[in-house]
Amino acid sequence: MSGKRLPLAPRALTEPHPSRLPPQHPGRSRILAAHAAALASGEAGYPDPESGLFVLTAAFLAGRGTCCGRGCRHCPYVTD
Repeated sequence: MSGKRLPLAPRALTEPHPSRLPPQHPGRSRILAAHAAALASGEAGYPDPESGLFVLTAAFLAGRGTCCGRGCRHCPYVTD
């Protein structure tokens, strides 16, 4: 998928693909809260509550216009 223009997946930017953040993930609610706060403030990303790594928001990734193919947690292009 790298660099290829794709349509956005048919889900809200607040909802990650289930394979990237499964519903049963123990930190899901904290991760989604951090993502929502970053979206609301217009930030490009947020520090992951568990690992501390910087995670890009779906809005930032959608604004790039292409999928990088790196398996981003909030990739707005993943459909399958």
